[in-house]
Amino acid sequence: MSTRREAVRQALNDCTGFRSAQDLYADLRSEGSKIGLTTVYRALQALSDSGEIDVLRTDDGEAVYRACLTESHHHHLVCRSCGKAVEVEGPAVERWAETVGSQHGFTEITHTVEVFGTCADCAAARASNA
Repeated sequence: MSTRREAVRQALNDCTGFRSAQDLYADLRSEGSKIGLTTVYRALQALSDSGEIDVLRTDDGEAVYRACLTESHHHHLVCRSCGKAVEVEGPAVERWAETVGSQHGFTEITHTVEVFGTCADCAAARASNA
């Protein structure tokens, strides 16, 4: 693995939530890295292709990234306020995706499910400020 890709992976490992490519680029540059934004995007694509990182689309369509915490197929529950993400399994979703695909003659079914909401900490903070 290239040194630059490893730098991007380490930056993701140091984060607790999902980060955009631009955020990671800014983090790396602030730490003195000479990495370019295009290289960050390439590294993220390679890490995503190898299944080493999670990628999701935010409500506004932006791709954000995070180091995978588990190696098994999973989905994410994401806080709209702070970005906290929890990996969750969804056996009902798995069965549904296979059933729907099969009913329509599709094979090799894949899917991505992201559930957005407000985490307990952000809800409590909002309630205390009201």
